[in-house]
Amino acid sequence: MAVLLVFMLTFSCKTVILPLMQPSLFPPPTPQTFTVSKLTFHIRKLLEENETLQDVWVQGEISNLSRPASGHVYFTLKDTNASLRCVMWKTSAARLTLSLRDGMEVEVHGRIGVYEPQGQYQLYADQIRPVGEGALFQEFLRLKAALEAEGLFAPERKRPIPELPKRIGIVTSATGAALRDMLNTLRRRLPLVEVLLAPSSVQGTEAPPALVRAIQLLNSQSPDVILIARGGGSIEDLWAFNDERVVRAVAASRAPVISGVGHETDFTLCDFAADLRAPTPTAAAELATPTTLDDLYFQLSALRSRLLSSTLNLIAERRAALSSLAAQLRYFSPERRVLSETQRVDELSRRMVSSLIHRIELQSLHIKGLTRRLEALSPLAVLARGYAVVTRKEDGKVVSHVRQVKAGTSLQVQVADGAFDAEVTSE
Repeated sequence: MAVLLVFMLTFSCKTVILPLMQPSLFPPPTPQTFTVSKLTFHIRKLLEENETLQDVWVQGEISNLSRPASGHVYFTLKDTNASLRCVMWKTSAARLTLSLRDGMEVEVHGRIGVYEPQGQYQLYADQIRPVGEGALFQEFLRLKAALEAEGLFAPERKRPIPELPKRIGIVTSATGAALRDMLNTLRRRLPLVEVLLAPSSVQGTEAPPALVRAIQLLNSQSPDVILIARGGGSIEDLWAFNDERVVRAVAASRAPVISGVGHETDFTLCDFAADLRAPTPTAAAELATPTTLDDLYFQLSALRSRLLSSTLNLIAERRAALSSLAAQLRYFSPERRVLSETQRVDELSRRMVSSLIHRIELQSLHIKGLTRRLEALSPLAVLARGYAVVTRKEDGKVVSHVRQVKAGTSLQVQVADGAFDAEVTSE
């Protein structure tokens, strides 16, 4: 009966207009015969092609709840007039934060399909929430739209998280596991940081004003960043973080705020108002300490290397400058001028001696030339060729003509290697 109902609802969504035909001209259509498998497949195809039935919320009471070893969850949703078989596969069941039990009133989201071996339709569930969460979600959307219109969630309002915070404030329950996880993370990543805890209720009607007071108290201590966090839960458990007073307190915080409320799939209005959203409280502590102790050690080592390199470079530069100054001092030193002038004196002396020697050599050559010329003009040279100089002994005159002598005149004959006497014997 249930399958037939869905089948009829499916067909009611489609309107087919046929042209009028005269019965006498066309024979009545012959009904099509289906096998059970084909009919079931056809019905399944019709259900799965219906967009409404593939995204549906169904409200009812849980019964016949079963959790086999496979991890899947099987149950029946019922009300006073009908029942609906439901299946939630293991992957979706693992994300459940709600503890299911028989008799619980819930709203289940999923898609309608057909289990062909038994020919029955059922709901393949992917989300389950208690009855009443739907109204809370609508309030969540209304308040989100209103605050977003005010600009409380604008990206330009977001402030950067300090790279190396010295003081971190935490707003959470003093007895929750979230605080322990955050403290362990901060101790592991950056044990030097100072942690300020402003304990607060995180669930119930007293939680919103307590959260506001805690945020204001921490801001009076001037922290570098504030973490507001709690563990996961239902939308009702997390509702304090959707309270308008808390959202405005987060937006008005002087220190940047990291929101780490619930699990990765949970979103609250505080996430949108905060400067940074973390999927979990532990992740919030990690985001609050972008620089870890290992990073500091690495940076310190790098700075030490840079300092050593800079010092060595500075020493080398100063040595070069000192050498340059010493060279300039030596250049202008009187000793350098004395040595230079001494060298110049030596150079001039050497040049003078060289010039004198050269001058003497030239004069010697000149004298030798003159000597050779004198020797060429010397009477001795003529005599050496066999000539003789004859002089009268009485007056020493040179006899150049025969008439200058007569018989008996005493003569002196000068030849190349000496002189001897002679006498004219005849005219």
